[in-house]
Amino acid sequence: MPAAENAADGAVESRGLEPVPDGERGGRVRELVPTWVAANISVLLLTMGAGLVIFNRLNIWQVLVVAVAAPVVSYGLVGLISIAGKRGGAPGMALSRAVFGQRGNLFPGALIWVARWGWETINAVSGAYAVLTVLDLLFGVKSNTALIVVTLLFFVGCTFVVSGLGINALRVCSTWSTYLFGAFSVLVLGYLLFTTDWDAVLGKPAGSTAMMIAGIGTIAAGGISWVPSGPDFTRYLPRTASAKGVVGATIGGAGVVVLPMVLMGAVMAVGTPDLASAQDPVSFIGELLPTWIAVPYLLIALLGMLLINSMSMYSAGFTAQTLGIKVPRAWAVSVNAVISLVFGFLLMVVATGFFSSFISFLTLLAVAFSAWIGVFGVDMLRRTSYDGAALLDTTRTSAYWYRGGFAWQAMTAWGLALVAGTLFTKTDWFTGPLATTWIGENGLGWVAGILTSGALYAVLPRAARPAPAEPSGAGEPADGREPAGTLFI
Repeated sequence: MPAAENAADGAVESRGLEPVPDGERGGRVRELVPTWVAANISVLLLTMGAGLVIFNRLNIWQVLVVAVAAPVVSYGLVGLISIAGKRGGAPGMALSRAVFGQRGNLFPGALIWVARWGWETINAVSGAYAVLTVLDLLFGVKSNTALIVVTLLFFVGCTFVVSGLGINALRVCSTWSTYLFGAFSVLVLGYLLFTTDWDAVLGKPAGSTAMMIAGIGTIAAGGISWVPSGPDFTRYLPRTASAKGVVGATIGGAGVVVLPMVLMGAVMAVGTPDLASAQDPVSFIGELLPTWIAVPYLLIALLGMLLINSMSMYSAGFTAQTLGIKVPRAWAVSVNAVISLVFGFLLMVVATGFFSSFISFLTLLAVAFSAWIGVFGVDMLRRTSYDGAALLDTTRTSAYWYRGGFAWQAMTAWGLALVAGTLFTKTDWFTGPLATTWIGENGLGWVAGILTSGALYAVLPRAARPAPAEPSGAGEPADGREPAGTLFI
């Protein structure tokens, strides 16, 4: 967005947690579309689409339902929470201080930060596999441990540079990758249209409704992981920007990628049934597509995965700052870069099954984020503004100090919802005691988390309101006594 340039101090965005003043807010809601397109340019969606056919045993029509419903549900939540960004002008986890208290916010913040390690590791591994596949296709270079280390360093290094530059670099890269990926995706779709055994695809029997619902949760989990980051990409929007437009642009940007990618993966799985269980989730593209399509497609997908990781590290930098890591935003991302290198190496060299590890991680990720979503979402229904000065004041003088630095109502709802969601969850690593119930069998532990935290927070007494403060330097009204139940759209 043009307004971001005022805070960028040249090419590098210098603004951290502090709210964006009204004078630096500009741009248009439609600029969010390429942001959320870029957040989904990943060949992992092909693998997940294949998993719907191989493991969930869905037919192509059920996959279509999943591919439509998942981005609407997950990125609908991203869009709704993103509204808080234009209201408060601050990153999502900084705004979360107003909900949980200055000390209380450390708990969900730490969990979300750790969850981002896993997400960034998964994407770093996918990016490294894409590089390895291109090297194999073009030069016949086979993967080995030394090459894995080099490709991981290359991918994570590029990620660190882009995320460190900030919002301007992300938006420029997102726009160009959207055009390139869109063009080559049409080319791949055309190739599949003429080479696929459509009798086999259309003749596959339907799977169970439970597996279809579970599939929606699996695909939606990736989008849910972006919910706390939504405000990070809307804080430069003017306060008058359309909230409905924010939600629509978010869903549209994600859906235009998720839908065709998941369907393509499902179609590919008919001819390559071992696709979903392969240790390497990328090399199959070189086997299914001719080199002249596979290589440029992988390179563009590599750019997309780099952008996904850059966006994640960009938000993780803010989260690290809210946890008290006192370094500039551009350097805060370095912590996650190192972590993704270490865990990425372990996943590529030590782990035995990429897809099963990935799905287990996504399932737990959705539960971890859902407890926060319910509390923060209900809080958004209650407030129309954020006190910018109080967000940055981490001492006892902060209007968001509450009692001992904690908003016990939010903490209680969050903690109990985290437990509730976990009880209904089943993965390769963990099985909750209620995983065999209808909720558990349908993979709805994350929904149980959102509903539990939202319902509990709604009925618990509201945190004591401090006396109204002066408007913050960001031009944001103090968090005074706004009427309950008002959603300022």
